[in-house]
Amino acid sequence: MSRLQKLLDEYGESHQNPVNKRVHWICVPAIIVSLLGLIWSIPVPEAMSQMNIAGIPINWATLFIAFAMIYYFTLSAQLALGMLLVVFLLAGTGYLLATLIPLPLWGTSLLLFTLAWIGQFWGHKIEGKKPSFLKDVQFLLIGPVWLLNMIYQRLGIRVA
Repeated sequence: MSRLQKLLDEYGESHQNPVNKRVHWICVPAIIVSLLGLIWSIPVPEAMSQMNIAGIPINWATLFIAFAMIYYFTLSAQLALGMLLVVFLLAGTGYLLATLIPLPLWGTSLLLFTLAWIGQFWGHKIEGKKPSFLKDVQFLLIGPVWLLNMIYQRLGIRVA
């Protein structure tokens, strides 16, 4: 059994209840959107603020994304490529929210982050099991991949 499959199976053990699963389909993407917004809001050194790669600004959020993608590629190239698309879409969603909501990006992100985590803990209360990340912090990065893997399974794409 691959390392990825072991992580997905272990994560899945505390995500069996249908209500908790639905909560995760809403809250995990919301947490990603809000986390990227919060990290994007952290000021960067002046020299770093002038840098970009192919028009993409280099800041703490883009560095976080790069490190997350490296981690995902160590697990599965197929899932990492899917996560790159997912992160691109969710970052775009965050940008859209930031333009529509008359609050600073960090404020909107903090509110969404808080509400999404309340939802996550409520889902786990219904599940009757603690969130996986309380056992191992890497499960914070596995949650999105677990959801993406379910999409892949429905499409008949086998990755793990």
